[in-house]
Amino acid sequence: MTFILAISVFLVLSMIALGMTYTIKGMKGKNAKKIAGLNVLALFSVLVVATVLFATGNVSATEAVETQAQAVASQGAENGTGLGYIAAALATGLATIGAGIAVAVSGSAALGAISEDSRLLGKTLIFVGLAEGIAIYGLIVSILILGQL
Repeated sequence: MTFILAISVFLVLSMIALGMTYTIKGMKGKNAKKIAGLNVLALFSVLVVATVLFATGNVSATEAVETQAQAVASQGAENGTGLGYIAAALATGLATIGAGIAVAVSGSAALGAISEDSRLLGKTLIFVGLAEGIAIYGLIVSILILGQL
């Protein structure tokens, strides 16, 4: 756990240092984007691994105190509950990100169409509303997942 925390802190600090270096030197181009992308990818991969380890109960200090039978029973409950919370968070988060992208694309197209012909307002609002529905579906799925825990 300390190792994962140290790597995460190092990656966050290196991202800040890279950002400051890019701004001071005015670096641009493919190399700057490649280095920043690798740094962000490494940070998120470390955070995903840490989340999975914590959710599955592999990094738990209380198991040494419990008896073997209680440890197996509680670990099974922690695994299902932790992964259920992760599933609910992913359902809501990814649906919201997708809805944001869809609203951005359809909203900008709708504004362009309305600026050319104002009679298209009602028709374009329908498409923006359908894009917002994606977030509501993700929220409903996460509520259903949390209801099963």
